[in-house]
Amino acid sequence: MDCHPSDAYLGLGSNLGDRLTSMQSVVRALLQHPRIAVDLDGGVASLYETSPTGKAAGQQWFLNSTVRVVTHLSPDALLSEVMSIEAVLGRVRPDRSGARAIDIDVLLFADVVMGDGRLTIPHPRMHQRRFVLEPLSEIASNVVHPVLGVTVAAMCNRLRDQHPEQIAVRIADQTWHCAPATASPTRIASQREPAYAPQQASCRLQIGDARKGA
Repeated sequence: MDCHPSDAYLGLGSNLGDRLTSMQSVVRALLQHPRIAVDLDGGVASLYETSPTGKAAGQQWFLNSTVRVVTHLSPDALLSEVMSIEAVLGRVRPDRSGARAIDIDVLLFADVVMGDGRLTIPHPRMHQRRFVLEPLSEIASNVVHPVLGVTVAAMCNRLRDQHPEQIAVRIADQTWHCAPATASPTRIASQREPAYAPQQASCRLQIGDARKGA
């Protein structure tokens, strides 16, 4: 049975294979789902290139973004759907910290707080991850973490100060999901710009390496 419609926020990431195509495929799959709605005018954050952290250090850098959805699914059913999308796009799970073609995390689901061994909401490490909070703060800056009691914007600002070694470079605006696979490789953001600097609207982007000089 369908539930009442609820807002949920999903974190997207890829550091294996054709990262951009994998990320765009997630947005298309969400748009095609009969019980998931995505607002393309304000529900998809910019695209970031981010440094691997923790056990993933040493891997290829990630592409990351976040998406707001409105769904009639329960949290567990939403998780099942996004795991199905991951599987179709080639996600395998032999190593939780290994490189992955695509990763989709349920970050927040309305004001739900739960942990049943399969799914924990809010995501238990979202407040420690700049690659989550930078894009999330674009589309959910005033959303309050239901456990910590602080806004996404406040968590993001705190993490910038406390962990400057976590690098998140904004490389394309919110229209990245519409860029054709053959798009001209034109970068729209310099690595010297802070991740939260305003950008001009564009559908052009370069999937490069944020560690290289502009």
